[in-house]
Amino acid sequence: MQSYETIKPDLEAYLTLFSARQKQDYSIHLVCDNDGQALRMEELLRSRDLNCRVILSEIKKDQVKKSNAITANEFSPRDLLQGYQDIVICTGPMQTGFIFPDARLLMVTDREMFGRYKRRHVERRKYKGRAIAAVTDIQRGDYVVHIDHGVGRYIGIREQNIDGRLTELIELEYSDGNKLLVPVENVGHVQKYSSTEGAAPALDNLGGTQWKKRRKKSQEKVEQMAKELLEIYAKREAAVGEAFSPDNTWQVEFEDSFLYQETPDQLRAIEEIKADMCSNKPMDRLLCGDVGFGKTEVAMRAVFKCVMEKRQAAVLVPTTILAQQHFHTFRERFADYPVRVGVLSRFCTDAEQRETIRALKKGEVDVVIGTHRLLSTDVEYLDLGLLVVDEEHRFGVAQKEKIKRLRASIDILTLSATPIPRTLHFALGGLRDMSVINTPPRDRLPVRTRVIHFTPNDIQEAITREINRGGQIYFVHNRVETIARVATQIKSVVPKARICIAHGQMHERELEKVMVDFIDRKFDILVATTIIENGLDIPNVNTIIINRADAFGLAQLYQLRGRVGRDVKRAYAYLVVPDGRPVTDTALRRLRAIEEFTELGMGFQIALRDMEIRGVGNLLGSEQHGAIDTVGFEMYCQMLEEAVQLMRGGGQVTDETVEIQWKISALLPSEYVPVESQRLNFYKRCAAVRTGKELEDMRAELRDRYGELPQATLNLLSISLMRILARRAEVSKVSATGKGFTITPSGDLFDFLRRALELREKSKKIKAISAGADGSIVFEIEAWNAEKGIEFAMKILKILGNEPNR
Repeated sequence: MQSYETIKPDLEAYLTLFSARQKQDYSIHLVCDNDGQALRMEELLRSRDLNCRVILSEIKKDQVKKSNAITANEFSPRDLLQGYQDIVICTGPMQTGFIFPDARLLMVTDREMFGRYKRRHVERRKYKGRAIAAVTDIQRGDYVVHIDHGVGRYIGIREQNIDGRLTELIELEYSDGNKLLVPVENVGHVQKYSSTEGAAPALDNLGGTQWKKRRKKSQEKVEQMAKELLEIYAKREAAVGEAFSPDNTWQVEFEDSFLYQETPDQLRAIEEIKADMCSNKPMDRLLCGDVGFGKTEVAMRAVFKCVMEKRQAAVLVPTTILAQQHFHTFRERFADYPVRVGVLSRFCTDAEQRETIRALKKGEVDVVIGTHRLLSTDVEYLDLGLLVVDEEHRFGVAQKEKIKRLRASIDILTLSATPIPRTLHFALGGLRDMSVINTPPRDRLPVRTRVIHFTPNDIQEAITREINRGGQIYFVHNRVETIARVATQIKSVVPKARICIAHGQMHERELEKVMVDFIDRKFDILVATTIIENGLDIPNVNTIIINRADAFGLAQLYQLRGRVGRDVKRAYAYLVVPDGRPVTDTALRRLRAIEEFTELGMGFQIALRDMEIRGVGNLLGSEQHGAIDTVGFEMYCQMLEEAVQLMRGGGQVTDETVEIQWKISALLPSEYVPVESQRLNFYKRCAAVRTGKELEDMRAELRDRYGELPQATLNLLSISLMRILARRAEVSKVSATGKGFTITPSGDLFDFLRRALELREKSKKIKAISAGADGSIVFEIEAWNAEKGIEFAMKILKILGNEPNR
């Protein structure tokens, strides 16, 4: 047994080897890391007229299309006798292949073929748990919004006996110390008030008119926004573009040469973008993902696909440094293919810019990366097929208008590092094509964050730790006038450190040289302004020190911290505050939040509410900020969702507008769920569920976390199920009475009454049905008991909602 002749990672060379060995009657086995890769290899080999057979480890045969794949359980050695010349593609943990001439056996790995020697881990399915802390969690003292009464302050939950039934009431405080008690069954009317950072609202007057006026004004803004979104959507649906072809061999090879395992979100985003590109409608997709979550790789695959069709692609970025960074990244990634990459920015001389513009017009440059210079009138393309826009909100109005005009004719992919809240995503109801990358890359560690004083010992310790492990450091100081003095101070603390300075007022050539030298590790510390904030990716930099961190906003601190921790090494962020000088309470809360919530893709959301609201401005326009500050973020999203549904002609009663009044104890007892904030959180979830499946999941979660459910909690879940059924039956209110219950339909009362009377003929339990004075239908039931009768009421709602009784 021996290694076969050394072959550099080259697909053609390996295909030649396969053909030669097949002629010598060798048994050839190609070992892949996972089933998906095995299927891609089968497609690749068949496109080159090489016979092959795939043995899968996990994927069921009925999930595989256009393949003669079998699973490992179905495999028999006799299968190989059907055609010994077939190349067998299978999966396994093999690093390198070998040849066994005596047995005429050749083993090859896909990693050798593509030069991908890093292990590709198969993504395991994980239990989709739920973090206890969420962005919408309400704590005592938080501002909240009641749909009818406006902005108040949450005081707490109190347990109370009302008409012989035990319930919990949410206590809210309004102006002049007035209190409002909200039954937990109406918790859907109460939402956390979230607005842009530092915007503290005034408490409303109970019974006053100001809230209604403000809400009406915000409603008008929201409806105008919904109308504009629907118009844009209609134009995009009517437009006709040029469809791209399915992936070719080079596309498969290019994607398989990626050194890392794609996250599930990345793969989903790639598929969605390719589907858009292959349709005959112009793509206009927003790709949202946290810093360092792999948006650039997704964009590069779209660019490569465009170039494979002999069309040009442009990548528009907000800063010169980012243009240069992307230029190097794209050029390195495309190095093995005949793809010509150019750059247009102030780092280029006039002669270099003229040459790039000439080559673009002639079709001699396939991909161009640049700042707003790309939108200049003198820049012409031979055949532009794709425009990638990085952080569109950072461009001016004139640039945005030019991008808008391009949207009608070419595919546009917009990248955003600002998280888009799921509530907003849902509210838009598909009007904006969005792909979201929420999962961090495998092995990525959260950045360890500390608040320190500007003292020689603290600074020296932070810098020395990183230099001793061979890394580099960003030192952010956002004042150009004093940046040189700070660099001198650092030099006096760490004399052996090699220090360079970068800021936006430097000459282009000087700034470019500093950045290139830092990337080439000629310096240990880069003392810079926030010029490094966007997109800069240097894996060897794993410590960032942010001077006067108390002067930065949450969003900016988070973006700056995202410049490190982009490798498998542990990264550190030091938030420096002045020694012996006071820090404001707002700044202190901000620093504590960013220090505490460091987990990737989870806890940081609490600290990023401000950033998410900025995301709304980026997505919908800055004029929407006023509406958000007026009614709060959660209510804004609810209003937008209702406006979009109404204008689409799909208006219907939502879960939150269904009122249930049932005379039974329905609550989470404090002895069952002791933590108040958790009880409130579950109440809100109960009010918001839309399906029986969600309710069953909640029941299982409660049992798993707190034990068997008491009767009062079972009653609470039954009322939530009743709310779902009422919504489906177009009912706005269900109330228990002394002799039965009443149902108030939101639609045609007479049609509803007719169907209800038909039920009376079929059920002996119903003594009488009549119309109430308030527009309700009154059901009188034999031997009525509210606690036992809830099941019968739900049965009636199922029938009235035309739902099968199961």
